[in-house]
Amino acid sequence: MAQSLTVENLNAWYGDKQALYEINLHVLPAKITGIIGPSGCGKSTFIRCLNRLHEVVRGARVSGRVLLNGQDIYAPRADPVLLRQRIGMVFQKPNPFPTMSIFENVAAGPRLQGVRGAALHEVVERSLVQAGLWEEVRDRLSQSGASLSGGQQQRLCIARALAVNPEVLLMDEPCSALDPASTLRIEELMGSLKEHYTIVIVTHNMQQASRVADYTAFFLEGRLIEYGPTAELFTRPQDPRTESYITGRFG
Repeated sequence: MAQSLTVENLNAWYGDKQALYEINLHVLPAKITGIIGPSGCGKSTFIRCLNRLHEVVRGARVSGRVLLNGQDIYAPRADPVLLRQRIGMVFQKPNPFPTMSIFENVAAGPRLQGVRGAALHEVVERSLVQAGLWEEVRDRLSQSGASLSGGQQQRLCIARALAVNPEVLLMDEPCSALDPASTLRIEELMGSLKEHYTIVIVTHNMQQASRVADYTAFFLEGRLIEYGPTAELFTRPQDPRTESYITGRFG
């Protein structure tokens, strides 16, 4: 079930360099929240903080709180491995496991959770259906995931993330390496997935944000400048820096 995310006073560093400053943001459940801003503004760092991937980087650290349905994911007893099952991530470049078949790519996570036999096949089929890929691959599940086209590989990665029943799905510029037709498929897919998952998408494409996001946050130099319903932010921005960015005066 989709859950809310509440970010409170979030700061992030890479060594001595601070990348995020006092971010406060409430991500609504079963909605798509878009994160926009120029390169280097902290967009990707921000969503990597939402499932504790940021701390994997040597010398990286955070302060503040991120609450998943009211529970702090940075609490001392929180298990980051289990957390990343609840808050999945789809990266910019499709990254199917190259030595695994299409089936095994999707089955890998559920296997680690102890799913076996007919139940595992059901999970794989359901996840591929949700990712809009089942009809294209149902007769070649034993083939390598790397044999698929770029757009299909990205949907395979989405299916892999969905297979462990996440509550939140993070997407870091998931269409930047795809052609327009594949991009459209992913955007349509996000629209159907938000009925069941909370989605946060980083995008450098403002037109994409305006098409798919229910809410949009504008980041600049590691700070959250403005956040609100997408239609309002794009047509009636409250901060002149937001207006300058969306009208193309910088970035």
